[in-house]
Amino acid sequence: MARVQRARIRTAGIQPAQILAGLASLAFLLFGIVGFSRTGFANFVGHNDATVLGFSVNPLYNLGFVLIGAIGLLLTFGSGRSRVFGLLTFAAFGALFVWGLMITGTVSTNPVSQAGNPFNLNGPDNWLHLGLAALGLLIAVLPARHKVLLPEDEEETVVDDRADSATIADPAMDDSRRPKHEKSPATAREERPPGLAH
Repeated sequence: MARVQRARIRTAGIQPAQILAGLASLAFLLFGIVGFSRTGFANFVGHNDATVLGFSVNPLYNLGFVLIGAIGLLLTFGSGRSRVFGLLTFAAFGALFVWGLMITGTVSTNPVSQAGNPFNLNGPDNWLHLGLAALGLLIAVLPARHKVLLPEDEEETVVDDRADSATIADPAMDDSRRPKHEKSPATAREERPPGLAH
Protein backbone atom coordinates (compact mmCIF):
# COMPACT_ATOMS: atom_id res chain seq x y z
CA MET A 1 0.00 0.00 0.00
CA ALA A 2 1.35 3.43 -0.90
CA ARG A 3 2.27 5.72 1.95
CA VAL A 4 0.13 8.82 2.39
CA GLN A 5 2.26 11.95 2.25
CA ARG A 6 1.16 15.50 2.68
CA ALA A 7 1.47 17.95 -0.16
CA ARG A 8 3.86 20.83 0.46
CA ILE A 9 3.16 24.45 -0.42
CA ARG A 10 6.09 26.55 -1.58
CA THR A 11 6.41 30.02 -3.04
CA ALA A 12 6.56 29.83 -6.81
CA GLY A 13 9.51 31.65 -8.37
CA ILE A 14 10.03 35.39 -8.22
CA GLN A 15 7.20 37.07 -6.34
CA PRO A 16 5.39 40.30 -7.36
CA ALA A 17 6.66 41.93 -4.13
CA GLN A 18 10.25 41.19 -5.18
CA ILE A 19 9.76 42.73 -8.63
CA LEU A 20 8.09 45.85 -7.24
CA ALA A 21 10.71 46.20 -4.49
CA GLY A 22 13.52 45.84 -7.03
CA LEU A 23 12.06 48.48 -9.35
CA ALA A 24 11.41 50.86 -6.45
CA SER A 25 14.96 50.36 -5.16
CA LEU A 26 16.46 51.17 -8.56
CA ALA A 27 14.28 54.28 -8.80
CA PHE A 28 15.40 55.41 -5.31
CA LEU A 29 19.05 54.89 -6.23
CA LEU A 30 18.64 56.80 -9.47
CA PHE A 31 16.80 59.66 -7.75
CA GLY A 32 19.52 59.95 -5.10
CA ILE A 33 22.37 59.87 -7.64
CA VAL A 34 20.70 62.50 -9.84
CA GLY A 35 20.11 64.54 -6.69
CA PHE A 36 23.82 64.41 -5.84
CA SER A 37 24.64 65.57 -9.38
CA ARG A 38 22.45 68.65 -8.75
CA THR A 39 23.49 69.51 -5.18
CA GLY A 40 27.00 68.14 -4.74
CA PHE A 41 28.06 67.52 -1.14
CA ALA A 42 28.29 71.10 0.14
CA ASN A 43 25.79 72.46 2.70
CA PHE A 44 24.86 68.89 3.65
CA VAL A 45 21.79 69.59 5.80
CA GLY A 46 20.97 73.11 4.75
CA HIS A 47 18.54 74.74 2.35
CA ASN A 48 19.26 74.13 -1.33
CA ASP A 49 17.49 75.52 -4.39
CA ALA A 50 18.20 72.39 -6.46
CA THR A 51 15.27 70.20 -7.47
CA VAL A 52 14.83 66.78 -9.07
CA LEU A 53 11.54 66.34 -10.96
CA GLY A 54 10.20 69.37 -9.08
CA PHE A 55 11.05 68.04 -5.63
CA SER A 56 13.47 69.90 -3.34
CA VAL A 57 16.64 68.02 -2.55
CA ASN A 58 19.79 68.46 -0.51
CA PRO A 59 22.76 66.12 0.08
CA LEU A 60 21.24 64.51 3.20
CA TYR A 61 17.97 63.85 1.37
CA ASN A 62 19.91 62.35 -1.58
CA LEU A 63 21.90 60.15 0.78
CA GLY A 64 18.66 58.87 2.30
CA PHE A 65 17.38 57.83 -1.14
CA VAL A 66 20.67 56.14 -2.04
CA LEU A 67 20.73 54.21 1.24
CA ILE A 68 17.13 53.02 1.04
CA GLY A 69 17.68 52.06 -2.61
CA ALA A 70 20.80 50.04 -1.75
CA ILE A 71 19.08 48.33 1.20
CA GLY A 72 16.12 47.58 -1.04
CA LEU A 73 18.30 45.90 -3.68
CA LEU A 74 19.85 43.70 -1.00
CA LEU A 75 16.43 42.73 0.34
CA THR A 76 14.83 41.86 -3.00
CA PHE A 77 16.45 38.40 -3.07
CA GLY A 78 13.65 36.89 -1.01
CA SER A 79 9.90 37.19 -0.82
CA GLY A 80 9.84 37.84 2.93
CA ARG A 81 12.77 40.25 2.72
CA SER A 82 10.99 42.24 0.02
CA ARG A 83 8.04 42.63 2.37
CA VAL A 84 10.41 43.84 5.09
CA PHE A 85 11.71 46.41 2.61
CA GLY A 86 8.09 47.44 1.96
CA LEU A 87 7.50 47.97 5.68
CA LEU A 88 10.76 49.91 5.97
CA THR A 89 9.76 52.13 3.05
CA PHE A 90 6.30 52.66 4.52
CA ALA A 91 7.70 53.64 7.93
CA ALA A 92 10.44 55.92 6.58
CA PHE A 93 8.36 57.85 4.06
CA GLY A 94 5.30 57.87 6.33
CA ALA A 95 7.40 59.58 9.02
CA LEU A 96 8.78 62.05 6.44
CA PHE A 97 5.24 62.78 5.27
CA VAL A 98 4.04 63.60 8.79
CA TRP A 99 7.17 65.64 9.51
CA GLY A 100 6.75 67.52 6.22
CA LEU A 101 3.16 68.39 7.14
CA MET A 102 4.46 69.90 10.38
CA ILE A 103 7.25 71.82 8.63
CA THR A 104 4.98 73.29 5.94
CA GLY A 105 2.41 74.33 8.54
CA THR A 106 -0.35 71.97 7.47
CA VAL A 107 -0.32 70.66 11.04
CA SER A 108 -0.48 73.68 13.33
CA THR A 109 1.96 72.44 15.97
CA ASN A 110 5.41 71.16 15.14
CA PRO A 111 6.74 69.20 18.12
CA VAL A 112 10.11 68.80 16.40
CA SER A 113 10.54 72.42 15.30
CA GLN A 114 13.90 72.60 17.10
CA ALA A 115 15.24 70.04 14.60
CA GLY A 116 14.67 72.52 11.76
CA ASN A 117 14.36 71.23 8.19
CA PRO A 118 17.47 69.07 7.57
CA PHE A 119 15.88 67.28 4.58
CA ASN A 120 14.88 70.55 2.86
CA LEU A 121 11.21 69.44 2.69
CA ASN A 122 8.47 71.43 0.96
CA GLY A 123 4.83 70.92 -0.10
CA PRO A 124 5.44 68.77 -3.21
CA ASP A 125 7.81 66.58 -1.19
CA ASN A 126 4.96 65.75 1.17
CA TRP A 127 2.88 64.29 -1.65
CA LEU A 128 5.88 62.35 -2.91
CA HIS A 129 6.39 60.88 0.55
CA LEU A 130 2.73 59.98 0.87
CA GLY A 131 2.86 58.15 -2.47
CA LEU A 132 6.09 56.33 -1.54
CA ALA A 133 4.65 55.31 1.85
CA ALA A 134 1.63 53.86 0.01
CA LEU A 135 3.98 52.03 -2.37
CA GLY A 136 5.86 50.56 0.60
CA LEU A 137 2.60 49.37 2.14
CA LEU A 138 1.59 47.78 -1.16
CA ILE A 139 4.91 45.91 -1.37
CA ALA A 140 4.47 44.71 2.23
CA VAL A 141 0.97 43.30 1.70
CA LEU A 142 1.20 41.91 -1.84
CA PRO A 143 0.16 38.26 -1.72
CA ALA A 144 2.72 35.63 -2.66
CA ARG A 145 2.15 33.22 -5.54
CA HIS A 146 2.34 29.63 -4.33
CA LYS A 147 2.65 26.24 -5.92
CA VAL A 148 1.62 22.93 -4.44
CA LEU A 149 4.28 20.23 -4.51
CA LEU A 150 2.62 16.82 -4.59
CA PRO A 151 4.55 13.75 -3.43
CA GLU A 152 5.90 11.55 -6.19
CA ASP A 153 3.48 8.93 -7.39
CA GLU A 154 4.70 5.70 -5.78
CA GLU A 155 1.77 3.42 -6.69
CA GLU A 156 3.45 1.94 -9.77
CA THR A 157 6.58 1.14 -7.81
CA VAL A 158 4.56 -0.55 -5.09
CA VAL A 159 2.56 -2.63 -7.61
CA ASP A 160 5.76 -3.69 -9.42
CA ASP A 161 7.35 -4.68 -6.14
CA ARG A 162 4.36 -6.83 -5.27
CA ALA A 163 4.43 -8.61 -8.64
CA ASP A 164 8.14 -9.31 -8.30
CA SER A 165 7.80 -10.66 -4.77
CA ALA A 166 4.90 -12.93 -5.78
CA THR A 167 6.82 -14.57 -8.64
CA ILE A 168 10.24 -14.82 -7.02
CA ALA A 169 10.40 -16.90 -3.87
CA ASP A 170 12.86 -15.76 -1.25
CA PRO A 171 14.83 -18.84 -0.19
CA ALA A 172 16.36 -17.00 2.74
CA MET A 173 12.95 -16.50 4.31
CA ASP A 174 12.27 -19.48 6.55
CA ASP A 175 8.85 -20.85 7.45
CA SER A 176 9.12 -19.64 11.04
CA ARG A 177 8.65 -15.99 9.94
CA ARG A 178 5.69 -16.74 7.67
CA PRO A 179 2.17 -16.41 9.01
CA LYS A 180 0.61 -19.77 9.94
CA HIS A 181 -1.98 -19.68 7.13
CA GLU A 182 0.74 -19.06 4.50
CA LYS A 183 3.06 -21.83 3.40
CA SER A 184 6.17 -21.60 1.31
CA PRO A 185 5.91 -22.90 -2.29
CA ALA A 186 8.29 -25.79 -1.48
CA THR A 187 6.20 -26.89 1.51
CA ALA A 188 2.98 -26.66 -0.51
CA ARG A 189 4.47 -28.96 -3.21
CA GLU A 190 5.59 -31.52 -0.66
CA GLU A 191 2.17 -31.73 0.96
CA ARG A 192 0.30 -32.54 -2.26
CA PRO A 193 -0.68 -36.15 -2.81
CA PRO A 194 1.57 -37.91 -5.38
CA GLY A 195 -1.19 -38.18 -7.97
CA LEU A 196 -1.80 -34.39 -7.94
CA ALA A 197 1.74 -33.29 -8.68
CA HIS A 198 0.56 -31.25 -11.68
